[in-house]
Amino acid sequence: MHKLDQLAKLDILMALFITSLVAANLLGTKITTIIGVSVSVGIFAYPLSFLITDIVTEVMGKESAKRFIIAGFASLALVIVLTVLSVALPPAGRYDFNDEYKIIFGASIRIIIASMTAFLLAQLHDIWIFHLLKQKTKNKFLWLRNNLSTIASQLIDTTVFMFIAFYGVTSKFTVGFIFALIIPYWLFKIAFAILDTPLVYLGVKWLKK
Repeated sequence: MHKLDQLAKLDILMALFITSLVAANLLGTKITTIIGVSVSVGIFAYPLSFLITDIVTEVMGKESAKRFIIAGFASLALVIVLTVLSVALPPAGRYDFNDEYKIIFGASIRIIIASMTAFLLAQLHDIWIFHLLKQKTKNKFLWLRNNLSTIASQLIDTTVFMFIAFYGVTSKFTVGFIFALIIPYWLFKIAFAILDTPLVYLGVKWLKK
């Protein structure tokens, strides 16, 4: 059986990376409740992007990880252009769900803009602090830099996203209310970061092999 070389593995990781971003943004308008906390369903897809960039940074270096971020940002930009176009186009006479379509995907436009901004800032910060900790620890303690970089970056991501996406949507979404949403949402992301630590080790081993 033909074994995957490192470039092929990077292609697979890139595909998963972009898929997680697009899925999180298109599906993320739905809110669910987990352990009494209201969170976007995008929480199941988005943490995968930080997992992948940590794996790539560890094995290939921060410049390779930055290429993932550029590709992801370009993908989200294309998605928002296509979404705006699709919402704006008039429906065919036999299409009876245009109002529902506009409600679902029209809301996604602001979500995607918020996500793109938060994504760019958080991912660049994640790569920077991960690489810095790797140097400081002399390539030891992968679990430490993986978790510390993700925890800090997810706070940036959650805060920027929440304010751009929801601030002022209704009178309910005040600064205080948004921070009340940020804290539990960020804690969920921390839990995901801790739980995916074994996957980081497996991913690094797989990419190196």
